[in-house]
Amino acid sequence: MQLPINREQAIELLKRYNSDVSDWNHFLESEAVMKELAKKLGEDEEYFAMLGLLHDIDWGITKNNSVEHLTKAPEILREQGFDDEFINNIVSHGCGFECAGLKDKKREKKIEYALAASETITGLIHAYALMRGKKISDMDVSGLKKKFKDKRFAAAISRDIVKEAENLGISLDEFFEVAIEAMKRIKNDIGLE
Repeated sequence: MQLPINREQAIELLKRYNSDVSDWNHFLESEAVMKELAKKLGEDEEYFAMLGLLHDIDWGITKNNSVEHLTKAPEILREQGFDDEFINNIVSHGCGFECAGLKDKKREKKIEYALAASETITGLIHAYALMRGKKISDMDVSGLKKKFKDKRFAAAISRDIVKEAENLGISLDEFFEVAIEAMKRIKNDIGLE
């Protein structure tokens, strides 16, 4: 699928609206997981990566009133030449939340499940790495599974959204493996070891 801007331009666009380091870690992690997931699924890696990178484009300007999250994103992305399909895919990760009128909406397409699960798992992996002294290099699936099952650990992270990865025709273990490996590759960019 044709994208109207390249990764460098997308980074510049993100910088216009976002400056928080932890938000940037999340953007890069989501990009990495989506790209690795696309590789596993035989999908367009560049397209998936761009969805991951830009999914929270308006977070920096809406996080003080999270109900507005994803209300500014469509206009920002449309101005850059992104089509409705890309924008709808981005907005879909807010389904079920009190933002942009999405509370009663449900994800329906594989690409929507992929984005929601990918951007959500990053928080669990990052929190687990921090608990391990910022160490991700030797993280494995079994350790992450234990933290996933412990509802008190990183309690704000929706396990149900992470489980949406199973709608992609892969097991949760496979998804964990993909996500861990993706984040290991960018560990230096996200403050992990």
